[in-house]
Amino acid sequence: MSVRTYRPRLAPKTVRAFQTRLLDWFKHHGRDLPWRSTRDPYKILVSEIMLQQTQVDRVLDYYGRFLREYPSIQDLAAAGRSAVRESWDGLGYYARARHLHATARRVVKRHAGEFPRTLDQLMDLPGIGRYTAGAVASFAFGESAPILDTNVRRVLTRVFVRRRPSRQAALDRRLWMLAELLIPCGKAWEFNQALMDFGALMCTARNPRCSDCRLGELCAWNQAQRAKSNSTPRRRRA
Repeated sequence: MSVRTYRPRLAPKTVRAFQTRLLDWFKHHGRDLPWRSTRDPYKILVSEIMLQQTQVDRVLDYYGRFLREYPSIQDLAAAGRSAVRESWDGLGYYARARHLHATARRVVKRHAGEFPRTLDQLMDLPGIGRYTAGAVASFAFGESAPILDTNVRRVLTRVFVRRRPSRQAALDRRLWMLAELLIPCGKAWEFNQALMDFGALMCTARNPRCSDCRLGELCAWNQAQRAKSNSTPRRRRA
């Protein structure tokens, strides 16, 4: 019995419009974050691990301090577990610090301090899943690797998913394929950053800024909300 594989069916015109409008928005409204000024995979990995289940504002307090203590992956690999744990103190979810430390040691031991570039090799490192591997691959190496964090998931679901699958696994497969399909050639860094910022600043979980959104005519969720509003009967004045 053959298994049907979902393939996104998007008109090239729609893809280009989404890419162009999102990148233009990012150019004018993207956040100025310290980890965006580097292409060092180690520094990018530190930021991505810290950002897991933690707000950006809180990570800003720790990121620079941690890198001053461990400016290179060799420095982190050579540190003791208790020292790394102490440097992470207050940020929470301490398994992240253990995984980051273990990854540093593995990269130094098995890869001579050079980060692997492929998704499979990155995902083989301790505590690195598909999202984090994609972030390092696209932000450090410019690879056309998709990412799917909470913000990206919300944007893609609202804009492109008209009928939500009943199973979460099916939705996840659809969103990963969309995230990969939509990346413009040679612009993975800008596009993935733009998706995350758009979800964080515009297409928020609560009170999304639909009235200011340039993606409105492309957005299935926005169109559904408008149709719902127009179909609601209004009370006549007495």
